[in-house]
Amino acid sequence: MSDEVVLNLAEAEALAIRACLAAGATEATARSLVDATLSAALYGPATLGFPHMVDYLNSFREGRINGGAEPSCTRPYPAFFVADADRGIAQLGFDRVFDELVAVTRNFGVAVFTQKNSYTAGELGYYVRRLAGEGIVGIAATNANAMVVAKAGGPAVYSTNPMALGFPLGEGSLPLIIDQASSATAYVNIVAAAAEGRAIPAGWAVDEAGNDTQDAARALGGALLPFGGRKGANVALMVEMLSAGLSGGPWSLDTPSFREGSDSPAVGLTVVAMMPGCTDDGLVERARRQADRLQQHGVFMPGVSGIEYPRPATESLKVPRAVFEAVVKIAGT
Repeated sequence: MSDEVVLNLAEAEALAIRACLAAGATEATARSLVDATLSAALYGPATLGFPHMVDYLNSFREGRINGGAEPSCTRPYPAFFVADADRGIAQLGFDRVFDELVAVTRNFGVAVFTQKNSYTAGELGYYVRRLAGEGIVGIAATNANAMVVAKAGGPAVYSTNPMALGFPLGEGSLPLIIDQASSATAYVNIVAAAAEGRAIPAGWAVDEAGNDTQDAARALGGALLPFGGRKGANVALMVEMLSAGLSGGPWSLDTPSFREGSDSPAVGLTVVAMMPGCTDDGLVERARRQADRLQQHGVFMPGVSGIEYPRPATESLKVPRAVFEAVVKIAGT
């Protein structure tokens, strides 16, 4: 039996919607989460597609996510959106104001969306990918519960604190999407390695005693390391200030786990949207030419390199069998 299940897009979408509804999500929440899940599965890291959706489904059922959330949003300044996710998923609050955010960005040239009181943001690239689809440059930052040490031997003080940049490259091209953690690797990669019994590279994590480890299971009981030592820790701090600091959400040190307990992580998310110059100055086409030139030099272009585009007419997704079975069990089908 294969370790993967192949689903066409319609099958994957229908299964995901049924699972969300069965887990306690409203139709609006289910729609937002499934859209983000499919986006990650098609264009982002596979681990943040259906595998991460299982975390959401469990969190609906165990109370960490308010499946019936009704996000609210105010605009204290003309181009500044301040949202409260009502303990729901981060994607729903963003989706609710997306059209207005795009309109304001086109009017003022820049706009800021900041939100608190949500479950973890999921694939951060999703938010800037949405903006890039509208021809808008985006920068995003978010935090979660503390799982990263500032230095080996120290306590966990930050989340993986990812940051993302999306830059449109024009019609006929995928946008540049840089989405990476401040930690040496994403937490989901440690979880996947532990589940599969694989070793992890040195420098990714420490064990319970603060010693470097290549045992993924021991890393789950320890903490992750920042990339680049102190410089990576400084990036994590920058992300912490942009997400928790600007939104008013909890610092990573004060954030409940997104995988256990019944408390909402209630974390922060900030997205900055910017017009790529004026409509007639050709900056998007200029960026596309630079991306092409860099690829000719052998540079990997995140969000573009290795991703088929245009998508095939008969799209399909490969879902790990264990993940598929977990989703099916929750969906009750």
